[in-house]
Amino acid sequence: MSTTATQLDPEVLKTRIERFRQVQSDIVTQVRRVIVGQEEVLEQVMIGLFVGGHCLITGLPGTAKTLLVRTLAQTLGLVFKRIQFTPDLMPSDITGTDIIEEDPATGRRTWTFVEGPIFGNILLADEINRTPPKTQSALLEAMQERACTVRGHNYLLPAPFFVLATQNPIELEGTYPLPEAQLDRFLFNTVLDYLSADEELEVVDLTTVTTIPHADPVTNAEEILAFQQLVRMVPIGESVARYAVELVRATRQKDPSAPDFVQKYVNYGASVRAAQFLVLAAKARALMKRRYHVTYEDLRALYTPVLRHRILLNFHAESDRVTQDDILKRLLEWKGTPRE
Repeated sequence: MSTTATQLDPEVLKTRIERFRQVQSDIVTQVRRVIVGQEEVLEQVMIGLFVGGHCLITGLPGTAKTLLVRTLAQTLGLVFKRIQFTPDLMPSDITGTDIIEEDPATGRRTWTFVEGPIFGNILLADEINRTPPKTQSALLEAMQERACTVRGHNYLLPAPFFVLATQNPIELEGTYPLPEAQLDRFLFNTVLDYLSADEELEVVDLTTVTTIPHADPVTNAEEILAFQQLVRMVPIGESVARYAVELVRATRQKDPSAPDFVQKYVNYGASVRAAQFLVLAAKARALMKRRYHVTYEDLRALYTPVLRHRILLNFHAESDRVTQDDILKRLLEWKGTPRE
């Protein structure tokens, strides 16, 4: 456990944990008023929130990607901004720009910075792969540094700052795949699939009547920042942390621990950031599952969404129709689960 955690009074820590779990339960309750199904997707987005990481949500049009993000923003009581990414969008449309303003009394002209939609707590980057790489890269600094630079001036973004980006599958026409450097800054690549028949019927019943479902706020910015610190206090055993590192290193083609199928199909494996994010996400999941330490099961449950966008496959994988998810599933089977 970190030094900060040991300095806290046990009763204070217990109260914070109970409040964390209460807010988590309330968020799920409110989101369930609007969103049907997608339990795994909701869990991953909430983990991203409690970790302070960004989430990329991949799914076909009409699968409620935007609705999920907007509903979650309503429950958090934060400043919500949305950008609809299009092919003609410019970087300044995201970050903001300097304009010249003239004082009517003196006639003096000065530069004034006009904030773009990036200056919010939750940014919905809708269909982020519909815009060219030049504009996509405008988010790079913001996602990593929680700041943006315009004409040489650095501006801090509000805290917390949380990017929820949606993208269509890259096979669709008119999409621009995100650059690897930007993909690596997302904690999760969450895949949003079709609902079951019963869930789809529930959606139809919910959305074709006169009443409009709405989610109410259950927390605030200060509390969310406190939760992010609380998650970092969750202890992880050395053997469990080593297991996380081994799982990540096994995706790298040139690593001695990489199995044969990784050496055959993978061009580039996951970065060190993947191991950091995997451990952080596992800490949040442990706390959400009412545990006070990270287990191997936490790591294995989050392994695929944390790493699926960090692995680059080669032409052998393409010819054999092998996907990143296939590789990660085989790695989990190959590695196995150590005894607790």
